[in-house]
Amino acid sequence: MKPTESGQSVGSVRWRLVLASTTMLFVELALIRWAGANVVHLSYFSNFILLGSFLGIGIGFLIPAERGQWLKRWTPIPLAVLVILVREYPVQVRQSSSEVLYFTAVKTTGLPEWVTLPAIFLLTAVIMAGIGKITADLFRLLPSLDAYRYDLLGSITGSLSFAVLSWLRAPSIVWGVLAAAAMLVLGGRRNTLRYGIPLTAMVAALFLETTTSGISWSPYYKIELKPSPTTTRTWYISANGVPHQSTAPRAVLMREDSPYRQAYDQTPRNPHKRVLIIGAGNGNDVAIALAYGAERVDAVEIDPRLQEIGSQLHPSRPYDDPRVHVHIDDGRAFLERTKTKYDLIVLALPDSLTLVAGASNLRLESYLFTRQAFEAARDHLTPNGAFAMYNYYRESWLVDRFAGSLGDVYGHAPCMTTFKRNAAVLVAGMTPADQSCAKTWQPSGAVPAAASDDHPFPYLLHRSIPTLYLGALGTILLVTLLSVRLTGVRIRGTVRYTDMFLLGAAFMLLETKNVIGFALYFGTTWLVNALVFFGVLVAVLAAVEVRRRLRRVNQLLLQLLLFGSLAVVWLVPAGAVLSLPFAARLAAAIALAFTPIFCANLIFSDRLALAPDPTSAFGANLLGAMTGGAIEYLALVTGYQALLLVVAALYLGAFVAMRFAGRNPAVT
Repeated sequence: MKPTESGQSVGSVRWRLVLASTTMLFVELALIRWAGANVVHLSYFSNFILLGSFLGIGIGFLIPAERGQWLKRWTPIPLAVLVILVREYPVQVRQSSSEVLYFTAVKTTGLPEWVTLPAIFLLTAVIMAGIGKITADLFRLLPSLDAYRYDLLGSITGSLSFAVLSWLRAPSIVWGVLAAAAMLVLGGRRNTLRYGIPLTAMVAALFLETTTSGISWSPYYKIELKPSPTTTRTWYISANGVPHQSTAPRAVLMREDSPYRQAYDQTPRNPHKRVLIIGAGNGNDVAIALAYGAERVDAVEIDPRLQEIGSQLHPSRPYDDPRVHVHIDDGRAFLERTKTKYDLIVLALPDSLTLVAGASNLRLESYLFTRQAFEAARDHLTPNGAFAMYNYYRESWLVDRFAGSLGDVYGHAPCMTTFKRNAAVLVAGMTPADQSCAKTWQPSGAVPAAASDDHPFPYLLHRSIPTLYLGALGTILLVTLLSVRLTGVRIRGTVRYTDMFLLGAAFMLLETKNVIGFALYFGTTWLVNALVFFGVLVAVLAAVEVRRRLRRVNQLLLQLLLFGSLAVVWLVPAGAVLSLPFAARLAAAIALAFTPIFCANLIFSDRLALAPDPTSAFGANLLGAMTGGAIEYLALVTGYQALLLVVAALYLGAFVAMRFAGRNPAVT
């Protein structure tokens, strides 16, 4: 086989590039999952690591081939330091009470936030810069589209590998061993000792975590299970370092002051024969439904491990009852799919403690608390049915938002029962006669607007970007500029790839919009999320394959097709897609999501093929993607649909920049 300029065969370079790209995406996904499971701040700011990864990979690609070899030699050291640092100083929520803790309590262990977050961000950037440099040096040895093709194949492999491990609920030691093995191969024989020592330290730290009693992994969380020393609870369940759930005997759950029984006591005319429980978890609410004589209980739980714990350890064994039908699914997706009518629907403590990967502010339960979700629940009630929801609400405005939304949907104020530590139960009958309570909700002040499917942020009081996020994002962008400069990359030299930078930013926003769309249409499950990323990568690869087979493309025609497809996505309302049967909804979602991605990446592939320095162009594109990840926070103000206007503006800017660069970038 023909050798490359380095003397390596083309085949050898190709498979090493696939391995490097696989490792790059696998390590990125593993760091997002693992660090988020051990540092509670990252459970709500997961794209912090994503942005650090893009910064590192972008720098790795921008550094010239003859420079930065030290990054490749010492890459495993910052990886080991990060793992050991997080293991020694995990940031977990302190819990002294036996009650379930609501997510907003932030008394934590470990180092302060201002130390932990910058350290993790910088270490992530250095780690990914090293792996990015390894990948970039291999990228340079092949023709641009050939290199991009094998880079994408590696990304697909890395994404699928991590998805399979999530499905198998593999512990962190498995992730560490696979990453270490891949990095040892990439390091080569000359770096065996230099790589081997820190990688062994990393694997040892993950081994200690994995062998800790009570630790297991679900597709969403690191779960810690502990027996209770009291008689009121039997087991405590922590998820990602936050006390999350606890199992209790039925006698305790049925106490007069228990929030679990309020939905039944406040609907005395309701037969409670068919009950839907969303957020069934360990089975407490299922046990209560059975105690009140339910003939059928549909128990919906997104996390299979939590349901499994309830099935095995709950003292009442509610999941063994033949009247109970378990659905491992997203609650909103189940509502959109089922045709069953229920006497009672209970939204039972759906507090996910984590974000949907790739969507920086969308939590697993966000689409359960929108006005459209409350309407979907109402439409699945019998004529005299009722809806109930409860949680530990720390803020009165949050109770007002949810109660106000229920009041608008049902046409009357719901019942409201409060308990200690800001627990509140809201019960809304189809009519006022279908609920009976001592107190109905009265607003404590101005009622916040309801969350919507376009703006699914129920825990955000106003349409604004929190100061914490603004400060963090500003710091990240400043660090990016300093990092690019300190690594010796000439910023002026990258200006010619302004269009690639803008293409990267637009693509990141477009990808985020697709993740959000599929989460709404099919649920926020890990499987839906994994399939969306797989689909995006396949669409990008398809664009590359088409471009490789064409002598030239008509850029103007492609640009018109791209803007046309974006216009269609803008004009088609989400409700219209949701109303379709499953097969038609899937077809519509695929067409709406992947047509713009295909067109955009056909344009990108053409630009990359003609770039005089494809590796630097690709690096500029990655830094643009990082910037797009920061711009995504605009959705907190505008909602997600308006992001399409930002996407269109970025693509327009990129196309203008292409014009200034000349029709043939090879001559610039």
